[in-house]
Amino acid sequence: MTTTTLAVLVPLLPFLGAVAGLLLGRAAPGFVRPLAILPTLAAAVIAVLVAVRQGGGIGGGQPALDAATRFTPTGSVPIDLALHIDGFAALVAVLVGVVASCVQVYSTAYLRADVRYPSYAALVSLFTSAMLLVVYSGDLMVLLVGWEIMGICSYFLVGHYWETPEARAASLKAFLVTKLGDVPFLIGLFALAADAGTFRITGVLHTVAKGGLDHPTLIALLLIAGVAGKSAQFPLHTWLPDAMAGPTPVSALIHAATMVAAGIYFVARLLPVFAASKAALMVLAVMAAITMIGSAVAALAQDDIKRVLAYSTIGQLGYMSGALAVGDRGAAVFHLISHGAFKALLFLGAGVIIHAAGTNSLAAMSRMDGLSKRIPDAFWTVTIALLALAAIPPFAGFFSKESVLVAAEHAALGESHIAPGAAGWTVLVAGLITALLTAAYATRLWLLAFRGRGGTQAPDHGRQPLAMNAVLWLLAIPTAGFGLAVGRLTDWFDGDKLTPTVTTAVLGTGVAVVGALVMYIAWRTSETPAARVPIGGVAAHPDADPALVEREAIESHTPAYGSIASAPDPADPSRLLLGPLHRHAAVGFHLDAVYHRLFVRPVLAAAQLVRFLDREVVDTYVRGAGTGSRWLGAAVRRAQTGNVQTYLSALLAGSVVLAIAAVLVAAGA
Repeated sequence: MTTTTLAVLVPLLPFLGAVAGLLLGRAAPGFVRPLAILPTLAAAVIAVLVAVRQGGGIGGGQPALDAATRFTPTGSVPIDLALHIDGFAALVAVLVGVVASCVQVYSTAYLRADVRYPSYAALVSLFTSAMLLVVYSGDLMVLLVGWEIMGICSYFLVGHYWETPEARAASLKAFLVTKLGDVPFLIGLFALAADAGTFRITGVLHTVAKGGLDHPTLIALLLIAGVAGKSAQFPLHTWLPDAMAGPTPVSALIHAATMVAAGIYFVARLLPVFAASKAALMVLAVMAAITMIGSAVAALAQDDIKRVLAYSTIGQLGYMSGALAVGDRGAAVFHLISHGAFKALLFLGAGVIIHAAGTNSLAAMSRMDGLSKRIPDAFWTVTIALLALAAIPPFAGFFSKESVLVAAEHAALGESHIAPGAAGWTVLVAGLITALLTAAYATRLWLLAFRGRGGTQAPDHGRQPLAMNAVLWLLAIPTAGFGLAVGRLTDWFDGDKLTPTVTTAVLGTGVAVVGALVMYIAWRTSETPAARVPIGGVAAHPDADPALVEREAIESHTPAYGSIASAPDPADPSRLLLGPLHRHAAVGFHLDAVYHRLFVRPVLAAAQLVRFLDREVVDTYVRGAGTGSRWLGAAVRRAQTGNVQTYLSALLAGSVVLAIAAVLVAAGA
């Protein structure tokens, strides 16, 4: 079988699995789990095979795979069903396939008693297929199809627990905010195709290489707006923390391999378009710096374990955007893949922790003794993932994060022929500050979740299902070892060496260690709270469905989705470190409130005005027209007496009037 045929099967198999799952979900429930797992797993295996055959697709490997067939005549700018698989596409497709397979296997145990599991599994498969279509697509319009399908799937998956108002609000917010970015993104795609004369990615890149773009800055900024929405970058990042109201496996999929990764991958694929405008790269660098630092500070103040990880994702995506801003897509994709492995592990591990603790509140977990002993598999694997997140060597996060800092260092010192030096300094300084903060909130999460000291005994829910624990250990392998193996994958990353330099290694690791130590000291010196009922705690039966426990935790944990300041925890070391800034960081620096005043209130006021005009003005005219017609009908009906003499008299009188009118008109002429 040719490589092209295999590549077509990669997005096709999950799509067919989704269709079959939706059709057979009620009629043959026994086939739901195989249809969820096997097509996605087969797609992952085939993606690995395609990557092996391509051998990197750049440099010493095989040339990039390009194949296309004309979709339909569309005028001067045709749309093709095209594949373009280079080293980036090959590796990212493997990431998507592996993480999606792990999520599907994990979900069979996590949502084992959920009556909506068939539709959930089908949507996850469709989500996976859409992301794989984005990764392999060689045509921008086909890529846009996958881009939009992901947005629709995220709406349904985030709102899976539609009984809770938090889930309903979060799904709607995710859909609207991402669509807000998609509008300029679509305009940018059309403008790019108009300048290049084609939607084919190879054609666009060829046009850029010849300097054929007439409006590079405008196009790049329009596309960045779409990327900011999809990849949760400032200022369109506010939907991602609220999306934690969905099931934990969905959070793992969105944060690790799909949706948010699509924007970063898109910029990496079309980096020459953005590099054609120094102003656009500077905007991207500033956006990345604000995203990194702001999200890291916000993560320090979160009480919900999933929201900590959500803000962490935003910050790590900021690293990737920073690498792209300094012109190094190899470092960006390297960190994308590394982050995908350890962030999927963190979210799936968080699902185990939530089930074991009966709550997603770190304040509640900090009052529990012995939680780590109840869930040893989650304890060890999440510890590995947090070390990778904090960029501690030799874990994968260290190598990928340092590759970003190396790229920023080169740009800052004027050694990059793509990015301006100001962009390099912006990303480098922000990256080092974020490394300090990342290690701090990773340490805080570990201490509060696994080193509780409040005197409350952790509930014993028994051993977690094998499927969940097996997935955690499977993801721990690339989390621990991917960075060490990256030297063998140079061809996939533009042939660049992504190993850290002495400067970045010392600085990056040094600030991470400092951040962890400061957090540990603050935790040791913070006040120990008296044992009391955990805030947001859920009384869970040992055999309770983990998804049910999570849904009840969402419903009862008001601080995570409402006023976080309503449940102060004096033992939280972040309060000691952040001081008065804590309450602002806990609510995301009030960006949601700002957007509510600037956009939501005016839109609601305009809607009320339109409603008033429709009801009091338009409806008045409509009702008046109806009333007038009724009155006219009543008057005409009175004239219908049924008397023939009356009709003949009226006819004669009318004829006389017409005759007189004709005579008068003739006389006047």
